[in-house]
Amino acid sequence: MSDETKSGSIDRRAFLKTAAAAGAGLAATAMAAPAIATDDDPAARSGDKSPAKEKKSKPIPGDIVIGRPGSDFMVDVIKTLNLDYVTANPGSSFRSLHESIVNYGGNRKPELITCLHEESSVSIAHGYAKAAGKPMMVMAHGTVGLQHAAMGLYNAWCDRVPIFVVAGNGVDATKRRAGTEWYHSVQDAAAIVRDFVKWDDQPGSLQHFAESAVRAYRVATTPPMEPVLLMADIELQEGPIENPGELAIPKLTAPRLPQGDAGALAEAAQWLLAAKAPVIIADRAVRSQEGVERMVELAELLGAPVIDLGSRMNFPSRHPLCLSDARRGLVREADVVLLLEVADPFGQFNSISDPHKEHRSLAKKDVRTISISMADAYIRSNYQDFQRFQAIDLPIIGDAEATLPSLIEHIRRATTADRRNAFAARAGKLREDQLKLIQQAKSGAAVGWDATPVSTARLAMETWNVIKDEPWSLAVSDRITWARRLWPTTRYHQMLGGAGGQGVGYGVGGALGVALANREKGLFTVTFQPDGDLLYAPGVLWTAAHHRIPILYVMHNNRAYHQELMHLQRMAALHDRRPDQAWIGNAISNPDIDFAMLAKAHGVWAEGPISDPAALGPALKRAAAVVKSGAPALVDVVCQPR
Repeated sequence: MSDETKSGSIDRRAFLKTAAAAGAGLAATAMAAPAIATDDDPAARSGDKSPAKEKKSKPIPGDIVIGRPGSDFMVDVIKTLNLDYVTANPGSSFRSLHESIVNYGGNRKPELITCLHEESSVSIAHGYAKAAGKPMMVMAHGTVGLQHAAMGLYNAWCDRVPIFVVAGNGVDATKRRAGTEWYHSVQDAAAIVRDFVKWDDQPGSLQHFAESAVRAYRVATTPPMEPVLLMADIELQEGPIENPGELAIPKLTAPRLPQGDAGALAEAAQWLLAAKAPVIIADRAVRSQEGVERMVELAELLGAPVIDLGSRMNFPSRHPLCLSDARRGLVREADVVLLLEVADPFGQFNSISDPHKEHRSLAKKDVRTISISMADAYIRSNYQDFQRFQAIDLPIIGDAEATLPSLIEHIRRATTADRRNAFAARAGKLREDQLKLIQQAKSGAAVGWDATPVSTARLAMETWNVIKDEPWSLAVSDRITWARRLWPTTRYHQMLGGAGGQGVGYGVGGALGVALANREKGLFTVTFQPDGDLLYAPGVLWTAAHHRIPILYVMHNNRAYHQELMHLQRMAALHDRRPDQAWIGNAISNPDIDFAMLAKAHGVWAEGPISDPAALGPALKRAAAVVKSGAPALVDVVCQPR
């Protein structure tokens, strides 16, 4: 290490030359670089720093260059955490860390993904984590950045998704610059989002940062997986590393995921084996293809139907035992129900009518319930994402995917030949039921096939016709129900659920995060994009174009917040008033928004608006060709409301 590095400063002329080169690269055609930042000496340009060839210049009083800032060490720590990308909307409170990532860290692992809003930064990281199976890093700016990011973090919290967030903050009031730095600093920044992050910390030293960063990553990736937050103090980032020889980065080791108690699993196996009408309900049960295969193994051992609630792709949709569309009938007849990471157990056995709030039980009084979940291992009080309490006869604390192999082994050992024959006969009957459900769905999809605007069923099936021969992935799979009902799924990556907290604005960013992860896997990413959701964060389209992330956005443009429109109609009926006024405050029309033009303005190939169903297929084929070339595309389709 050189003396100048040890002292925390470097030659100012070298710094100014570097700054000039960067400035010229950004604005070469706009203006010349400032004279002070120009060095015409060929030897200096070549990097020769011999005293004879150096130009003389006066030092600027009070100006110092930090050659080894604390943010460099933070990058050293971050590079040990298997973080491939960092999303950020730029902010001064993390400017030093930003600079260290792109220059000291070489903008690689993590690579910066430029975002135009903090909520988009988080939603991209949210979708990425579900598709990649690991967290993404997010940088947020002080108070205002965390406030913008809050909705995205709440979605990820509800969806049990790990995100590694680092936010800047000025702790020492005597070091804050006047004005903005005071407005954007806070005593306890994490308090803004503490109710919906799993863990947070504000390190007071670089060693503290190293230890807390490794802890945060491990906490985030241990079920139940959730976002975590580290505050990065401005002075800690920007000041020189004072004791480099004393700093150490702890080793990151992946934890063994928690499995359910062996005795409880043995009891659960006996209940399931003895059941006349067992039902398996899966919500956020698995997060990998191996988990999907274990689900198939479990269902086939028991000859039991599976209801996939759709927060993840838990079970192949064309498997003979997949009967998701028959949920209520199956639950009504069930004598044993196995719940796997189900977010709302109460809702599986009960209904509350709207708007009169009348309760009705959907299951037999003597139905026995088994739950394998980490929900009770980590719960907060304020936000009510844990849903209404449902008594469970055999609650088992453990990660569902990690626990499945043990449960399967208990069932396999206890299964007799007679039971195997009985289970096979049950499975055969269920296959007949499934074929009827598929036919009903196809018949329903045919209704209004040639309608204008385009029906949602036709939107789904025209899209399927274009992507079916690709290694496809439906990034946000809870928007158009026809896709879940009619597209045959076999792989985990094919349908990745929705926002988690139902927060509008997730879809466009979450889908792009999925596409970023899928780009490295060679998967074709498609998503049905609601109009209202896109309008929350249209800047995501620019991020897609700028970083050349291939994705096909198929607009579900029904020109309204239609769910809210229906709520208003329901209230009008309840109050015995005019339902035809429900469009006021809910319609997105007059003027109609041209989403194709909006996409083009952000650099994305686009076509539309399309309201003629006959024009839809050809437009989708053209868009798919753009995506296969490695770029994003959008097709604006004017659709029926649902």
